[in-house]
Amino acid sequence: MTETHRDLLSAAFSLILIALAAFVMHRFFLPLIWAGILCVATWPLYERMRRRFGQHDVLAAAALTLLMLALFMVPLALGVTQAARQAPELASYLVTANTEGIPVPAVLQHLPMVGDWISDWWQATLNQPHGLAHLLSEHEFNGLHSASDLIKIAGAGFMHRAMDFGLAFLCLFFFYKDGAALSAQIHAIGSHCVSEERWAHFAAKIPTAIRATVNGLVLVGLAEGVLIGIAYALAGLHSPAVWAAVTGILAIIPFGAPLAFLTAAAILASQGAMAAAVAVAVWGSIVLFVADHFVRPGMIGNATRLPFLAVLFGILGGVETLGLVGLFIGPVIMVLFVTLWYEAKLFDDGRPVATPR
Repeated sequence: MTETHRDLLSAAFSLILIALAAFVMHRFFLPLIWAGILCVATWPLYERMRRRFGQHDVLAAAALTLLMLALFMVPLALGVTQAARQAPELASYLVTANTEGIPVPAVLQHLPMVGDWISDWWQATLNQPHGLAHLLSEHEFNGLHSASDLIKIAGAGFMHRAMDFGLAFLCLFFFYKDGAALSAQIHAIGSHCVSEERWAHFAAKIPTAIRATVNGLVLVGLAEGVLIGIAYALAGLHSPAVWAAVTGILAIIPFGAPLAFLTAAAILASQGAMAAAVAVAVWGSIVLFVADHFVRPGMIGNATRLPFLAVLFGILGGVETLGLVGLFIGPVIMVLFVTLWYEAKLFDDGRPVATPR
C-alpha cells in the first residue's frame, strides 16, 4: 500500500468517525451551541472568577454557571408563574375563539384609511368558525376540542425546551472547567488542517464577534425596552414595567419588539384610548427602526470592523436560516467571510494590515 493510499484511508476513517459522532449527537447540537456562545461571551468574567477562587477551575466554573443560571431563571420563573396562572383562561379563550370565531372589534372600523380593509379581512378569517386554526396552524389546532388539549401540547413543548435548557447549562459548566484544554485542542486541529498563522488569524476573530454580537443584541434590546416602556407609562397602560420587560426581552431579537408594543397598542385601542395607541405604535416603530438599522449594527460593526451591510445581513440572515441561535452565528460567519475576502491584503508581503471598513 502506497503512502497516498494510506493517507486517503486515514482521511476516510476520520470522516466516518466524525459523521458517526455527529449522527449520535445531532439531537444535542443546539444546547451545545448555546453553551459555547455563552461560554465565549462570558470567558473574561470566568477568568476573573477563577483568579478570585485561587485558580480552582471547578469552583470558579460552578460559581459562574450558577450565576448565569440565576440570571436566566429568575425572570423566566416569574414569567412562567404568571403564564401558569393565566394558562387555563387563555386556553379556554383560544378554543372558544377557534370554535365560534372572534367578532370584529368595533374600534377597527373607525381606523382611518385601513379600517375597512382590516375589518373585511377579520370578517373573512378570524370571525369564521375554525378561522384561527387555519390562520395559525391547520394541523395543531383543528384537532383541539378542549382547553386541556391545548395545555397538553404547550406542556410537552415546554418540557422539551426545559431539557435543552438544562443540558445547555450542564455543558456550560464543563466548557468553563475545561475551556483552556478545549481551546488548545481546537487550535491544534485547526493548525494541522491549515497553516498555523492562517488559523490563528481566523480564530482570533470568533470570540470578538460573539462578544460584540451578545453585547449589541442584549444592551440594545434592554434600551428598547426602557424607551418603549416610558411610552407605556405615559399612555396609561396597565403594568407598564411588566410590558417594558417583555418588550426588552423580545427586542433582543431583531424586529421582535413589535409583537409587544403593537399588542400593547391594540389593548389601548380596545379600551378606547386611540390617541395613546397610535402614539405607542408610532414611537415603538421609530425606536425599533433606529435601533435595529443603525445602533445595533454600529455597535457590532465597530467591535468586529465589519461593514454595515455585513452586520445587518449577518443578523437577519442568521435568524432567517438558523432561528434564534442564528443571531449569534450569522455575524460570526460574516466576520470570517469578510476576513477571507480581505485575506490577500491582510497578508500582502507578509505584513498584516487593517481590514477596510
